[in-house]
Amino acid sequence: MMINISEAKISATRIMSRCDELAKITCATSGITRVYLSKEHLIVNQLVGKWMKEAGMSVWQDAVGNICGRYDSNIIDTPAVILGSHLDTVKNAGRYDGILGVLSAIEIVYWMNKKHIVLKLAIEVIGFCDEEGTRFGITLLGSRGITGTWERKWLNYTDNNGITIHQAMINFGLHSNNIKNAARNIKDIVAYIELHIEQGPCLEKENLSLGVVNSINAASRFNCRFIGESGHAGTVPMSYRKDALTAFAEWIIFLEYTTVKQYPQLVATVGTVICKPGTTNVIPGTVDFSLDIRGPQDILIESLSSIVFEKAKQIAKCRNLFFEYKEFYKTSETICDINLQKVLCYAVKKVQGSNLLLSSGAGHDAVAISKCWPVGMLFIRNYRGISHHPKELVNINDIILALQAYSESVCKFIEIKTNNLM
Repeated sequence: MMINISEAKISATRIMSRCDELAKITCATSGITRVYLSKEHLIVNQLVGKWMKEAGMSVWQDAVGNICGRYDSNIIDTPAVILGSHLDTVKNAGRYDGILGVLSAIEIVYWMNKKHIVLKLAIEVIGFCDEEGTRFGITLLGSRGITGTWERKWLNYTDNNGITIHQAMINFGLHSNNIKNAARNIKDIVAYIELHIEQGPCLEKENLSLGVVNSINAASRFNCRFIGESGHAGTVPMSYRKDALTAFAEWIIFLEYTTVKQYPQLVATVGTVICKPGTTNVIPGTVDFSLDIRGPQDILIESLSSIVFEKAKQIAKCRNLFFEYKEFYKTSETICDINLQKVLCYAVKKVQGSNLLLSSGAGHDAVAISKCWPVGMLFIRNYRGISHHPKELVNINDIILALQAYSESVCKFIEIKTNNLM
């Protein structure tokens, strides 16, 4: 079963309109910024929950702040296939990353309810609350909630204003003692299928609307610091200085060169740099910075990080400085379920004539969910591959095709799954 073109066009138009509506819910004076456990998070949950109800779902907000909807099957208490993505954003974000996947999932249920299509497995739609980790620096908190992999130590993590996750949950109307209640019984879920914009240029370069994800790259993130000594900018001779910023500058050039020349399969990014004391007439005494390394294999990431950290120590020693680092995030490569890949490939070929298998360099809620259940991902073309940026842009005709492939995939997968169980 597949949504027809005229129905998909109506749904796609509504999705675009709702993306625009959600883009207005932001804590920033310009651009889109919506973070975990903020008042904007609550407003979005209420609005998306309203749309879920209108689509025919029973709706609830779980113990970590995910907004969830369920469309029951024709069998009582049957397991569910989960559809969805995330509703939080990075700073100064685009309006489609994550959000498009949630709204598309709602439209799939809306179509089924309108056509009185009731399947042998339930469908649940989840708008995950914190995929990006923008506020507290921990990613996938929403999806880790339903997999039961929350760590209690995270409750003491703070945002830039010193507010802990524990306190933020109280302010939001949740309580950390209830986090365990968000965890789902492994028997209650069959699989997870996520629609997401491609955060790269491959589909556009191949002139294709859709592609199927076969794997999600591994990633490691570090907090790093060069420690030197502050001093007067006018009185300390250059040869006597312990300038943390010049050490960092030397190191980051080495990072780029080494990654490009020796590890072309990887990408390495320094996304934040804090130079202290940060005054025009004072020599920088410390530089705190982040390092994000991603690629297809853990062993490659470990090799590159070992090389660049050893170089940082050498630079620090030569300049009479210190260097320290700590890994705060790590995920291994996630392989998408082969059966879901087959179903998605079949549907994509059906609507666009061909398919492209892609790996994802970006992390997704599917990474956390894969620890408990099979996952599949459908990518939709995104203008120039630009993401985490206001210039994110999708074409309504691509959304129409995506809705057709998505609906076909969900129905086909449930048909195959239930036939195998009988």
